Amino acid sequence: TAVSIATEGIDRIHSTAQSHHRIMIVELMGRTAGWITLHAGIAGGGDIILLPEIPYNIDIIVEEVRRRHRKGNKFSIIVVAEGARPKGGEVVVQRIVEESTIQKRLGGVGIVLGEQLEKITGLESRTVIMGHLQRGGSPTAFDRVLATQLGTRSAEMVIDGKNGYMVGIRKDALVDVALEDVARGPKTVPLKHPLIEAARSVGTCFGD
Repeated sequence: TAVSIATEGIDRIHSTAQSHHRIMIVELMGRTAGWITLHAGIAGGGDIILLPEIPYNIDIIVEEVRRRHRKGNKFSIIVVAEGARPKGGEVVVQRIVEESTIQKRLGGVGIVLGEQLEKITGLESRTVIMGHLQRGGSPTAFDRVLATQLGTRSAEMVIDGKNGYMVGIRKDALVDVALEDVARGPKTVPLKHPLIEAARSVGTCFGD
């Protein structure tokens, strides 16, 4: 559902980017993992996709924007995860919440990137931060069916007294996953993931 909402947002950005010859930056959720940004960026036709897993080089992004401009594409769509960062740099922290378990609230990398690109290229830049819009709305049919499957299996585990597990899906099959496996950390996008390879093959730039 989050990917569908993000993709729709990117689709809507295309018209204003093209008509006004702008660099349009769409910032999406993705603190340490770029799954939503990767899927929505590809589905929405993003020209440049920036993920937390692949630190970007601003010079490469600038060159890609200029290359598109020389070829007659007077606009560029950049889809960036909130946790994306430049090579040798840090993530953009919006604010610090001391009493929270996650003290660093990320956000604003799209604004920083837009200011840099506008200054270097001289092209007008605009940033759209999707934020909590990605979390709301009606679930897609796929997610509704998925929730039914997961909920049913979860109820079965409760009845069976099977504790310390959550329900997951692997290769279209429901599996019981130990919480200790989940607690090891987030599942990040592998650098050689087939989606990244496919996007590169059609000319998508990842800033590296």
